[in-house]
Amino acid sequence: MMLHGLQKMTLLDFPGRVACTVFLGGCDFRCPFCHNYQLADGSAAPVLDDAELFRFLEKRRGLLDGVAVTGGEPCLRRDLPEFLGRIRAMGFAVKLDTNGAHPAMLRRVLEEGLVDYAAMDIKNSPAKYAVTAGLDAFDPAPVEESVRLLMEGRVDYEFRTTVVDELHEAADFEAIGAWIAGARRYFLQVFTDRDTVPFGNLHAPSADRLRTYLEIARKYVPDTHLRGAD
Repeated sequence: MMLHGLQKMTLLDFPGRVACTVFLGGCDFRCPFCHNYQLADGSAAPVLDDAELFRFLEKRRGLLDGVAVTGGEPCLRRDLPEFLGRIRAMGFAVKLDTNGAHPAMLRRVLEEGLVDYAAMDIKNSPAKYAVTAGLDAFDPAPVEESVRLLMEGRVDYEFRTTVVDELHEAADFEAIGAWIAGARRYFLQVFTDRDTVPFGNLHAPSADRLRTYLEIARKYVPDTHLRGAD
């Protein structure tokens, strides 16, 4: 497997773990606010292969205790179960980031015990999913199935929404809240602009709007928090 990035240590990407983060290329979404757009559209070249990663992990036994696997969209990789299994066989816990659009793969890695923590994006309310994911059309049914899978509680998990002023409003968080009501935890991630974001003129909501969205979400998921707010 070719890999598109490796962050050698993080205290943030995997809750409760000292981890590294592995980036896999390729995604079926084209979110206009994406920080890893070159991974999504395939324009970024791989930087290492899995053999190099496993040599790195061998040297980090006792220093790291987790590996966060992100993208792009990892669940597009047919060899994802084998890859995660090799990581876990080395004694590392695995966190998987996913957009939720591939419930069959998500179900497989959950049922095979290959994931210890899952973080799934909820892009927007179902009615606005396509535009937020950068697509002409999108049926949110696969994402709804992935929500149900995680809420079965096989592993620890979180849902998260990157909040963009031009894409989200209060009614969206009422709809999202009803959708994921009773979830274990939910994060509103504040959009920040970077050179790697493909489209300009996107902004973070005001502090007042963020507080409003947070209050709405907490009606449905009490353990809701902001990430990235000043």
